[in-house]
Amino acid sequence: MTEDLISARLHARVRRDFPDGDVARGIEGALRVLGAELDASRQSVERLLAAVLVIAAGDVDGFRSAVRLARLDWRDLLVAAGLAGGDWPRVLDGELGLPRP
Repeated sequence: MTEDLISARLHARVRRDFPDGDVARGIEGALRVLGAELDASRQSVERLLAAVLVIAAGDVDGFRSAVRLARLDWRDLLVAAGLAGGDWPRVLDGELGLPRP
């Protein structure tokens, strides 16, 4: 995978939830690794990474827990974040606050 896994709206959410620049860079690095790991799920990587951020709610320990959940079962991750239903694109747009690219 050659493109950046962090969309502009994911980047904006990270910066909003984790205002410390060093922390935000670390979060984005971890999201890139996780996105590459979850690519085989055939799900929207943006959706999966956003689910991690939704669960984390700006807390680094919450972020780590959400990453562990994602690695254990991405379906449970989506359920926990409220992004498992058929309306997930609308919910995702609401969570990220920007229209999809």
